[in-house]
Amino acid sequence: MSVVKINVLTVPAEQRETLEKRFASRAHAVENSDGFEWFELLRPVEGTDTYLVYTRWRDEESFQAWMEGPMKAAHHGGGGEGGGQPQRPAATGSTLWSFEVVQQAAPKGA
Repeated sequence: MSVVKINVLTVPAEQRETLEKRFASRAHAVENSDGFEWFELLRPVEGTDTYLVYTRWRDEESFQAWMEGPMKAAHHGGGGEGGGQPQRPAATGSTLWSFEVVQQAAPKGA
């Protein structure tokens, strides 16, 4: 059964561009991970400072393997944009929501 992980990020207005550039520079970083199914970065449009990072995985084990492997290495490998200094977070807060997919639908003909 697929699982969905939504990282809820609080991002001040002055950090939005930084956050989006960082995600763009890491585009495709997750796509080759075993069990990965989908990714979306959702920008707020209605007076909130909350971004949603939506990922879908084949199962919980696939997500955990990515968190302990490539994701951990990316966050702890050092080397930021400031001459090797770690990057300061663009978000001021983060919460991880977890869901199991119990129903889904696709457009007809897809």
